[in-house]
Amino acid sequence: MALDGLVLHAIVHELQACVGGRINKIHQPTNNDVVLQIRAQGQNIKLLLSANPTYPRVHATEQQFMNPVEAPMFCMLFRKHFEGGVIEAVEQVGLERIIRILVRHRDELGDMSSKLIVVEIMGRHSNMILIDPLTDTIIDGIHHVTPSISAYRIVMPGSKYVTPPEQDKLNPLEVDSTAFHHLFEEVSSEEPEQRLVASFSGLSPLIAREIVYRGRRKASLHDGEALLPSMWQAFSEVMEAARLHEYDPVIVEHAESGKLFFAMTPLTHLDGPSTSYPSANACLEQYYGDKAERDTVKQRVADLLRLLQNEKNKNVKKLEKLRETWEESQDADKHRILGELLTASLHTIKKGDKELETINYYDEEQALIRIQLDPLLTPSENAQRYFKKYTKMKNSTAIVEKQIEQTHQEIAYLNSLLQQLSVASLQDIEEIRDELMEQGYLRDRNRKQRKKKKQDKPALACYTSSDGIPIYVGKNNTQNEYLTNRLAGSTDTWLHTKDIPGSHVVIRSDRFSDETLLEAAQLAAYFSQAKQSSQVPVDYTFIKHVHKPNGSKPGFVIYVNQKTVFVTPDENKIKKMKVTVK
Repeated sequence: MALDGLVLHAIVHELQACVGGRINKIHQPTNNDVVLQIRAQGQNIKLLLSANPTYPRVHATEQQFMNPVEAPMFCMLFRKHFEGGVIEAVEQVGLERIIRILVRHRDELGDMSSKLIVVEIMGRHSNMILIDPLTDTIIDGIHHVTPSISAYRIVMPGSKYVTPPEQDKLNPLEVDSTAFHHLFEEVSSEEPEQRLVASFSGLSPLIAREIVYRGRRKASLHDGEALLPSMWQAFSEVMEAARLHEYDPVIVEHAESGKLFFAMTPLTHLDGPSTSYPSANACLEQYYGDKAERDTVKQRVADLLRLLQNEKNKNVKKLEKLRETWEESQDADKHRILGELLTASLHTIKKGDKELETINYYDEEQALIRIQLDPLLTPSENAQRYFKKYTKMKNSTAIVEKQIEQTHQEIAYLNSLLQQLSVASLQDIEEIRDELMEQGYLRDRNRKQRKKKKQDKPALACYTSSDGIPIYVGKNNTQNEYLTNRLAGSTDTWLHTKDIPGSHVVIRSDRFSDETLLEAAQLAAYFSQAKQSSQVPVDYTFIKHVHKPNGSKPGFVIYVNQKTVFVTPDENKIKKMKVTVK
């Protein structure tokens, strides 16, 4: 894991700015994360505590979170014991991946008491535990560990807090050269990375490889000097910087694998572009922010994706059956002809006949034709039976054609929602979920609260073109309708991928260059189902030529007087564009 003890050492040092601060608000945006809003030293600090099994971490953040309408029980308990409290200490246990936050708070009786927040960063076993430090009793944990899961450590309300088992490793910040040399006396040149990780707490394989690489480089520069002295020099340099809190946080993109790695010291053993950050918090915010949000988005859209895909599959099957019915209805004239031939031959038919053989006067060759009869019906009733079948099939054609058109629209609507979910943020997901409730696809359990939320205008992504002109992008139907029907002016330019589900894009200006038009078209193509395609057709026209038909699905519009431009989405170019939320 990249987030090792050295990284947390740097984070805890920076979080000393929170000591003496007051916790004003507490939110729990997901099942694994808690956000504390702290007022300390004249500034507001938003502290993220995460026990996410994939991305566990602790750091200050500027990220905006979508909080649930009703706070979870763990959040309510957190607020009870810590909201309004003052942070007395933020400390790390040795160089382990455990952070303890001590908070002084008034209880229900008005008496001062202290409570402890322990964040254990241990991969899929990560946890966040609230403890009474006087008795070491667990108040609660964000993840419960029952005796059936672990006999050694139980994390349940009322249980005694037991620290994670010690690994009997040395603290690398306290090791001298003698102890270091003693550990490596019998180590071959092929295994020093493993020995570093096995011997010292808080060292990840990534940092171990960096130390060994620096040691080998130093040895080679000194005419084949033994590895051990050079490795000690490299080791002591990294540890001295950590002791003095002199960090150089970086994120490196490995040239071969394309993977990102971060550390509090330059990673010279990795080939690839490296980006430095002013603080450890900023480094972790950049590294984890998008990854964690995408992971959360993936979890929250799973049920919506299943729902929409099932609805789409139902409509595809329905369309197949409607087409079969339509094809059958095209034979309606055949039944009319049979009825007329029967009427012309009534005098030759008797009740009880099973078929009639007569000349087909409607056929150019005047060939004989056999007409099936119902022996229980009179000749006249048999003729009327064919006429009724003709009338029914003829009438059904118009109905089926209308149903086919409606089903096509339904499939297009579901495809647009599936596309929107593929690029959705947490805010976008909630707006899509509200829309599905309005359309009757989901049960509406919070109708009053949703109506209250609907009055607020949606937040739109606003990109700035190379000419400084704002380009707005709607990422779901709620945003699309607000952007196209309310925000945009009649002379603004509207863009959308041609016959492909995607976002509404608006250039908020009546004058702009071809470069701005191409950048807006790039955005329209990127936020569409054709994101991975090349030469994507994008239509553009004035807003005054875009209209929403009465009774149509959300986000559906028709437009005229359009022109088309072909572009290939360039993700790197789009990421470089300045974007704000308005």
